[in-house]
Amino acid sequence: MQINNTISLYVQQMAGSLFDTTGSKLAVAALIIISSIILAFAVDLVFKKVLLHYTAKTRFKIDDLVLHAVKRPIYYTLIFFGIFLALSVVGIGEYFLIVINNLLLTLLALIWLFALVNINKILFDNVFPGLVQKTETKMDDELLPLLKGLSDIIIILVGIGMVLEGIWGISVGPLFASAGIVGIAIAFAAKDAISQFFGGLSIYYDKPFKNGDRIEIGDGQIGLVQEVGIRSTRILDFYNNMIIIPNSIIANNKIINYTSPQPQMMVKITIGVEYGSDVSKVKEVLLKIGNDIDLVLDDPAPSVRFDNHGDFSLDFALILWVTYPSDKFSVINEVNTLIDIEFKKAGIGIPFPTYTLLKPE
Repeated sequence: MQINNTISLYVQQMAGSLFDTTGSKLAVAALIIISSIILAFAVDLVFKKVLLHYTAKTRFKIDDLVLHAVKRPIYYTLIFFGIFLALSVVGIGEYFLIVINNLLLTLLALIWLFALVNINKILFDNVFPGLVQKTETKMDDELLPLLKGLSDIIIILVGIGMVLEGIWGISVGPLFASAGIVGIAIAFAAKDAISQFFGGLSIYYDKPFKNGDRIEIGDGQIGLVQEVGIRSTRILDFYNNMIIIPNSIIANNKIINYTSPQPQMMVKITIGVEYGSDVSKVKEVLLKIGNDIDLVLDDPAPSVRFDNHGDFSLDFALILWVTYPSDKFSVINEVNTLIDIEFKKAGIGIPFPTYTLLKPE
């Protein structure tokens, strides 16, 4: 405000010293306004006939839109500047000159503020959507409207702050402090929604999984990731049910990604046989079963481990590898079916749990 007042008074003093003796202040003021209007029309004509004509030939749409957005503000800026100089020449009084100039600058600032909001809309409608479409996740597509709204609010708040403090000399510090207190109260009331939002942001930037990955959440939920949203993630489980989990829960839990870094998955099947069974024969039969299943990979090859002398059985583990996690349950079904068939053929028994009860003395 002080700079604006200083410029106004300086122009008024210069104008007074030049035109007091001639009595032509009004004529000079009118000439200045007419000149500014002519200049504004000339610049507007350059925009229409030259700049917009040139940008229309480019393959980009954004340059035309940005020029349209700034064309009117530039036009009004030139006219308002002429009015500002004309009022300084006329010399209507220091107080009234300052008030009128402040009103003109406020109006001009609002015009440019709306132009910036319009340019922001142009960017979010024509530039950023093309950038986010190149990413695999849909979260940035959902974040785009939110970011647009936040950027509009920031532009408007900064613009209003500059008008209040820069033109009218009103300190905006206390206003922003009050707004901060209100913001804290709102944030506390909406803490769950905010935690889910920032949980979604952490998932977006950390990228622990992507759409199509088979994951397991810390609470045991297993399924295919269908969509990662701003507030929640959708997972399709084995029963074809859609599970919607808040992002705050996912961000604060252990995640097992069965698809990353590669989709190959190990399948371990444990089986117990009777004591006295031929260990080599058991291994041979289990390996044959693993090699006979089409979904099982040859590399890594199936293997068998003799894990333990159990309470009532010899415990073996058949280790298999499948290409995709979704093949796991099909392979388990085939292996268990073949174990029942092949063990009967080979005379290998699977024991029941047995317990010895001692007769009390």
